[in-house]
Amino acid sequence: MQKLVALYADRDGATAIEYGLIIALIASAIIVGMQTIGTNITAIFQFLSDTFTNAMA
Repeated sequence: MQKLVALYADRDGATAIEYGLIIALIASAIIVGMQTIGTNITAIFQFLSDTFTNAMA
C-alpha cells in the first residue's frame, strides 16, 4: 500500500512528459518558422537573380 501511495505522490514522470511535450511544440514551431523563412529567402534571391539577368540583357 505504501508503494502505491509513493507512486501516486511521485510527479517526476509527469513533469518529464510535460517538458517533453513543451520541447516538441517548440521544435515544431522552429521547423515551421525555418521553412517559412527559407521560402521567403528563396523568393528574394530569385527576384535578385531575375533583376540582374534583365539588367544584363
